[in-house]
Amino acid sequence: MWRGLYTAATGMISEMKRTDVIATNIANADTTGYKKDVAIHKEFHNMLIKRVNDFDNGGVLGVDGAPFNTLAELGTSKEDITQIKGFNADPFYVPNIGKLGLGDYIDEIAVDYGQGALESTGNTYDLAIAGDGFFAIQTPEGIRYTRNGAFFKNSQGYLQDIRGYNLLDTAGNPIRIPSNVADSSVIITGDGIIYLPGDEMRLDEVTNRWEAIGNMANQQPLAQIQFVEFGDRLATQKQGDNLYYLVDDNEGNPPPIAGVNQDVQARLMNPDMQPRPASGELIQGSLEKSNTAIVYEMVELIHNQRMYEANSKAVLTQDAMLEKSVNSIGSLNG
Repeated sequence: MWRGLYTAATGMISEMKRTDVIATNIANADTTGYKKDVAIHKEFHNMLIKRVNDFDNGGVLGVDGAPFNTLAELGTSKEDITQIKGFNADPFYVPNIGKLGLGDYIDEIAVDYGQGALESTGNTYDLAIAGDGFFAIQTPEGIRYTRNGAFFKNSQGYLQDIRGYNLLDTAGNPIRIPSNVADSSVIITGDGIIYLPGDEMRLDEVTNRWEAIGNMANQQPLAQIQFVEFGDRLATQKQGDNLYYLVDDNEGNPPPIAGVNQDVQARLMNPDMQPRPASGELIQGSLEKSNTAIVYEMVELIHNQRMYEANSKAVLTQDAMLEKSVNSIGSLNG
């Protein structure tokens, strides 16, 4: 009965954690680029059940005397052994009673990287990712990755997200749009190259801002957005605020403040943990919506609640049986 209590309790704990995961998914149903979490259940190792006094070796049956290997050495035969409903008291026959489950636990909170729906916004610096890939942005804790492509140009011309973190180019530098370039003339290709009007760039000594000059009917590349992916799905982990950090050494250690550089790459044990050019495509003027389906999550929440209630009833039943056993034994002893 104690084992039944523990088994049902582990189920309740797992369902509580799963409820938290579902609640987080529902709360982020409108978060741009959000990828839902999935609670992965894992069963504890089963326990092999054997009958009391069943032994692999008849010589250690619990009686004194010389070891024996057959029923004949005991002076008996199989016909003398009681057999009831398939159970055999033959010491050389171990009945297959079966295995007993010991409950489950949450082994991992995995991220579902399924594609979210694309929504057209018409904004120049809104970028949706179709396929695999992350944007690299600079945060106070170092380089972080995100699928949220809602960027804007601040007063200094830098491309930033809603938290004010700079979008990075392939060289690890923030991207700054020249002051004399209209947003409507900025073109961003599927691989992240930003094109501006003109033939070259010139630094204005008065404003200390770069300006595009030359034939404004032409197009010149300004920078290429750092748009990367990872071969291993465990290369990144969620940090919060729709950001992911890089696990750089198979031990769960976060990257240094400078991000991924040559010194860090030498410590990377798995090449699939390193950022590489993304195979996805950037779509300018669009955003990727969350891949959370509200209806599905609500159905899962109802199912989860029923599972929790079933386990709680099992706990109450086991507790009632245990109480009755204790009271009955106590009254018999009295």
